[in-house]
Amino acid sequence: MRTRLKRSKRIPLYIIWSVIFLLSFHSCKDKKHQITEKESGIIQQVEKDFVQIFDGASLEGWEGDKAYWRASNGVLIGEVTPETPLESNTFIIWQGGQLSDFELKLEFRIAEAGNSGINYRSERLDTIPYALKGYQADIDGKNTYTGQNYEERKRTTLAYRGEKVFVKSQDGPHEQVSLRTNVQNNAWKNREVVEFLGNSDSLKSKIKAEDWNSCHLIVKDYRLQHFINEILMSEVTDLDSVNRKSSGFLGLQVHVGPPMKVEYRNIRLKEL
Repeated sequence: MRTRLKRSKRIPLYIIWSVIFLLSFHSCKDKKHQITEKESGIIQQVEKDFVQIFDGASLEGWEGDKAYWRASNGVLIGEVTPETPLESNTFIIWQGGQLSDFELKLEFRIAEAGNSGINYRSERLDTIPYALKGYQADIDGKNTYTGQNYEERKRTTLAYRGEKVFVKSQDGPHEQVSLRTNVQNNAWKNREVVEFLGNSDSLKSKIKAEDWNSCHLIVKDYRLQHFINEILMSEVTDLDSVNRKSSGFLGLQVHVGPPMKVEYRNIRLKEL
């Protein structure tokens, strides 16, 4: 008696390919998810030591003239109006203590007529309310000076945008007039450009006018680096043992001039 074998049913080819596709899709999705988690972890690791020093809703932790400074919708705003003209530059000063070595990250936006800056390792003046003198990461609305290192009320320009500079002491440092006589054309005479980081106009093209830009300051020992949109715009190594400062106040500036508005947000600090 011949046994009749049952005929097995063949699975259609399109079903097989569909299963393979689904398995591959989920595998890729899982890998993508793992990569995303890994990247997120790296970002958190990089930022973990940074602390927000502006709460986005108030001026708590900062001291300044409220006629010119306010907080709104996550933004710290400095504004000069026709009704509130300025007689001298004014700052809003962080009250968390004097900083030595640190990194600062923030975003800024400034009107075309605006003039501002981020002062650090600075001294407070007794004669003028909310005034600082010291190192400044310069910011202006026309981006003529944005990124340079300008020392407010002291040695003036230390490094123009696109310069890596060694700064040295003046001759006769203990003579009372020696500081003023060592400034020419609003720049410190005893500064040596040791390297060019790029053409000033080319670097300017990397800065967005009247839009948000990122700023990153790295200040360690006596090397002062200013980055805009992750590009190094200027670097100063301050070898001037007479005039340099190792610590001081952090503040944001509104400059004397026409009506203007400057905005800062996401202000994060890491002490080194």
